[in-house]
Amino acid sequence: MDRPDWAPEDIDMERPSAARMYDYYLGGSHNFAADRAAAQQVQAVIPDVSVSAQANRTFLRRAVRFLVDSGVRQFLDIGSGIPTLGNVHEIAQQADPASRVVYVDIDPVAVAHSRRILAGNDHATAIRADGRQPDTILGHPEVRALLDFEQPVAIMMVAMLHFVSDDDDPAGMVRALHGAVPSGSYLALSHGTDDARPGDGAIGMAIYRNTANPITLRTRAQVTALFDGFELVPPGVVWVPQWHPDSPDEVGENPERTGVLGGVGRKE
Repeated sequence: MDRPDWAPEDIDMERPSAARMYDYYLGGSHNFAADRAAAQQVQAVIPDVSVSAQANRTFLRRAVRFLVDSGVRQFLDIGSGIPTLGNVHEIAQQADPASRVVYVDIDPVAVAHSRRILAGNDHATAIRADGRQPDTILGHPEVRALLDFEQPVAIMMVAMLHFVSDDDDPAGMVRALHGAVPSGSYLALSHGTDDARPGDGAIGMAIYRNTANPITLRTRAQVTALFDGFELVPPGVVWVPQWHPDSPDEVGENPERTGVLGGVGRKE
């Protein structure tokens, strides 16, 4: 298989990646045959998965707009994925060009493409790091150079923590980040769940076990618990189309079809 010019040399093109599968669901082009094959297996079981990806992406955009309107000008986007239309820096810097954004992802394609897009943008950068190691992220020189942790920071963990197993302690990750940011900071989080369709979720999880990023779906109660230390912004943890929709049409008749819960919390 020929390696595209955007693909770093150190990636295994034969092993599917969650970031590149997500890119495929969103209609992107930064994915390989192995990613498309795995994504199509998921689609065969969960036909709404592309709808879920789009709804999750729309949640991210609405959350960033809310955070900017709340006065936040610094964003730490962990598990940011491969850039597509409506990235955090685009939304935040449209409101205030001085907004600062750090993207973090473990996937080298996501980081390489992000850096290419951000060339010449002094207020945004992308680093390659493992989201399961918050201390490494918080201590990274590019993070420390760009973000001022004396001022509020929005931590973005959108469709990220369901790729963290219970053994890797997702709640502990959030606690470490909570402890590093001042009062007035926020956590924006979305997470896959099989509350509405447990059978489909189990099959989808099995498919992801063969990728570089196995998935762990959690209940609404478990997702809500991840906001420990943050005061949830109304309406709390809901299906992502229900979180501050721009119009009733965005919610639709069956928001649970997305299989994704989301919410935003504020550190008091």
